[in-house]
Amino acid sequence: MGQDRPNYITPAGFAAMRTRYEQLFGVDRPALVEVISWAAGNGDRSENGDYIYGRKKLREIDRELGHLSRRMKSAKVVDPSRQEDRSRVFFGATVTIVDEDDEERTLTLVGTDEADASQGRINWYSPLAMALKGAAVGDVRRVSLPGGTRDYEVVTITYPDA
Repeated sequence: MGQDRPNYITPAGFAAMRTRYEQLFGVDRPALVEVISWAAGNGDRSENGDYIYGRKKLREIDRELGHLSRRMKSAKVVDPSRQEDRSRVFFGATVTIVDEDDEERTLTLVGTDEADASQGRINWYSPLAMALKGAAVGDVRRVSLPGGTRDYEVVTITYPDA
């Protein structure tokens, strides 16, 4: 992700990220350190599976902690329930769109860290979200996707209640 683009995130997305960080830092990591020090006391470390696996797992946890820490530091929390202009598509909007084949999809535009296409949460910086930004109900937007160009009409736009 480019440094020039803000790392937008919803309050719920940020809370989930912080919860994951606190779980890793306060629970998982200390428990693992305990296992590693116990395993280290069991003689030869070169053939000690608990020790070797524990060190590997600890590196993974530390990597994830570092990643989460950087993402939280760069996060810009935006609460979609506070959106004043609810007639257009902005960050956090839930949008129902229909394509040329009358296929309807409902999507919520969220930050990179909370995107999950299988749940209908698409990245704010994805081609589809970029095309929908600023659209109003009835607007048709053309999107270039890997499978070709498609036109989508905006059917509904909703935001969470405050």
